[in-house]
Amino acid sequence: MQNPPRWGSSSGDTERPNAARLYDYYLGGAHNFAVDREFAERSLEVVPVAAIAQHSRAFLRRAVRACVAAGVRQFLDLGSGIPTAGNVHEVAQRADPACRVVYVDNEPATVAHGRTMLRDNPSVAVAEADLRDEDAVLRSPEVRALVDLAQPVAVLMVAVLPYLSDEDRPADVVARYRAAVVPGSHLVISHLTADVQPEMVAKLVGVAAGTLTPFVARSRAEVEPMLAGFELLEPGLVLAAKWRGEGEAATGAETVSYGAVGVKR
Repeated sequence: MQNPPRWGSSSGDTERPNAARLYDYYLGGAHNFAVDREFAERSLEVVPVAAIAQHSRAFLRRAVRACVAAGVRQFLDLGSGIPTAGNVHEVAQRADPACRVVYVDNEPATVAHGRTMLRDNPSVAVAEADLRDEDAVLRSPEVRALVDLAQPVAVLMVAVLPYLSDEDRPADVVARYRAAVVPGSHLVISHLTADVQPEMVAKLVGVAAGTLTPFVARSRAEVEPMLAGFELLEPGLVLAAKWRGEGEAATGAETVSYGAVGVKR
């Protein structure tokens, strides 16, 4: 195999589809490999993954704007993947250039590529850490440089919690971040669910099983504990496309994820 691009991994993951690069491809980005594009095109024959990714990104944009409107100016995007078009810093800094963003991912190739993309923006950084280890995240040089934990921060967990197994105890993971931030901080989460479209989501989970990072869907009852200790903004925990959405097309892809934004009081 030829040497991978300088943002590629040498660990062999350029030979298998990667979740961050697939997500980038589904969103129309260019930060992906042939193996990702081939896998993505096959997956699109089975399930509307691109539409699902686009609904997720639309929810993220709405949630970020809501956080900025509430006065939050610093963002911690956990499990961010590649900061492709329409990502957190673009939305937040369009609303207020003073916003600061730290993306966090545990894949070295994704982190390296993100750092290359964002090197000219001093208010944005990428930290390499596993979101399950909140100490490693919060003590990373990037977070310490850009995030003041004595001030409200928006903790974003959009489309990443499905990658945590039940053994990871995702509600406990969220709770540890809640304990680390001050009142006025926001939590933004979305989570894959099979409550509405079980057959579609079963196919989606099956597709993910062919990547380096499989995931699981959870019911509303399983997602609710992740929001404990937060006062939810209207309209509460709903399908993500309906969280302050504006007429997303009804294709079925808009019914496979819950979304919510909460405030620590």
